[in-house]
Amino acid sequence: MMKGRLITFEGIDGSGKSTLAKRVVRLLRKDYDIFFTKEPTTTWTGDVVRQSIDSDTDSLVELFLFIADHAENVALIKKELSQGKIIISDRYSDSQYAYQGVLLADRFEDPIKWIKEIHDGWNIKPDLTFLLLADPSVSLARCDRQKAKFEEIEFLEKVQKNYLKLADEEPERFIKIDAEKELAEMEKEVMDRITSYLERL
Repeated sequence: MMKGRLITFEGIDGSGKSTLAKRVVRLLRKDYDIFFTKEPTTTWTGDVVRQSIDSDTDSLVELFLFIADHAENVALIKKELSQGKIIISDRYSDSQYAYQGVLLADRFEDPIKWIKEIHDGWNIKPDLTFLLLADPSVSLARCDRQKAKFEEIEFLEKVQKNYLKLADEEPERFIKIDAEKELAEMEKEVMDRITSYLERL
C-alpha cells in the first residue's frame, strides 16, 4: 500500500483555493484514494471557530479555538494517512501562522514563531502546499466585496506577506500559484504538479 500524503491549499480570502481544491479532488479521485477535508472543520469545534469569526472574540482566544479545531483535523488526517490515502486539505496550520500572525503582531515579538511552537510535537507537516497568490483587492472583489474597506485590503496584504515568508522558509514544500489566472489554467498547473509528485513515489 502506498504511503499516505498530505497536500494542502492556502491563500487569502477570495484567492479561489476552495474552488480549485474541490476541482482537483474530483479529478484525482479517478486514479487515487482521496480524502478531502478543510479548516474550519465540519465538526463542533469548527462550528465554534465560525462563531468566533463572526463575533468580537479576542484574537488570542480565537487562535486557541483554531488550534483546537486543527487538532481535530490532524487526528482525522492521521487515521486516513494510515490507510494510505491522499489527503487534500482546504486550509491547514499555515492559515493560523499567516492570519493569527497578523492579528497577534501587537502582542508578540515573533507571533508566527510562537504559534508554530504550540504545534510542535503533534502537528503533521504537509508534503505539498499550494499557495494561491492574488492582489487583495481582486480577491475581495471575488467575495462580492466591491467596496472593500482600506483596512480589509491592508490586512490581507499583511496576511499574504506572512504566507510568502512561510513559503520562502520552505521552498521545497510550497508551490506558488498565480491566482489571477483562469481557473482552468490553475487547475492544469496544480494537477500536473500533483500527478508528477505522486508518480515519483
